[in-house]
Amino acid sequence: MSKNLLSHRLFWPFAVLVLLLVLNIFFSNNFFRITVHDGHLVGTLIDIARRSAPLILVGVGMTLVIATGGIDLSVGSVMAVSGALACLLIGDLSDPHSVAGVLGAVLLALLLCLVLGVWNGFLVSVIGIQPIVATLILMVAGRGLAQLITDGQILNVSSDPYRVIGAGYFLALPVSVLIAAAVVLIASLLTGRTALGLLLQAVGGSPAASRLAGIQARGLTWLVYVIAAVCAGIAGLIYSSNVASADSNAAGNLIELDAILAVVIGGTALTGGRFSLSGTVLGAVLIQTLNVTTVSMGIPVEATLLFKAIVVVVLCLSQSPAFRERVFSRRKPALTKEAAA
Repeated sequence: MSKNLLSHRLFWPFAVLVLLLVLNIFFSNNFFRITVHDGHLVGTLIDIARRSAPLILVGVGMTLVIATGGIDLSVGSVMAVSGALACLLIGDLSDPHSVAGVLGAVLLALLLCLVLGVWNGFLVSVIGIQPIVATLILMVAGRGLAQLITDGQILNVSSDPYRVIGAGYFLALPVSVLIAAAVVLIASLLTGRTALGLLLQAVGGSPAASRLAGIQARGLTWLVYVIAAVCAGIAGLIYSSNVASADSNAAGNLIELDAILAVVIGGTALTGGRFSLSGTVLGAVLIQTLNVTTVSMGIPVEATLLFKAIVVVVLCLSQSPAFRERVFSRRKPALTKEAAA
């Protein structure tokens, strides 16, 4: 039973997450304390969940893309485009506090993200460009598009309805967390309760065999890039709403790397086929908890990335069946000799 537990792909990420939480007890005062302030839940754990929401959203889309054997490096740029267009449109409204006006701006921003996802999917599934190259194009061009939208400036917005997306609360919980939870739930239902999950695994496991089996691999591949772009667009809205501005340089900067890392930590195979949405959520929360832990432990800023790299390497090694087998196999001869003596 214990051996099966140790071999579960989510055991080690969960164990590392628990370890980080325990460490914060000693380095951070009232780390587990959650209070109610003005009807809102407040605490470090709530902050971790709220800051994890954009990464969870991007991670969900990235998981589906990687499940088909692809990769999407453009999600950070799509986040920047989404926030830039939304803030530009809201700033041009005669009444920035109009719910209908803000809703229209948000929908147009997501529509543009959908078009960008269609572009990525077209390059990969129709033209046949390698995913890393196709999405690298939009990674560069998308950041430039965001700068064109903002004219290279930081657009500040003052809109109460828009601020609700990233900094608002509903039923005492952050709205951003509820949005991320809703997206995860929908994606889980679609991949777990329908044939979509099996089809994605088939396409990622063997695209040629899936085509011979009659699966529309091209359409599925196109679809996941669209989903990834829309998820990134929602994350961009949350980010820009939270800071009440659109910064085309900072928004989503390098989040694609954290998203890929969260997907890998969660047990999704980079080669395609096997994927886990719950594992991705766990990986995203782990990464954000790691960020908080480095601050609470007083680790210098210049050493933060090195500390994160060490933790990630240890975690990846612990997840590797080949590494565990090699380590334990070296112990077996020693135990055998002792037993023989």
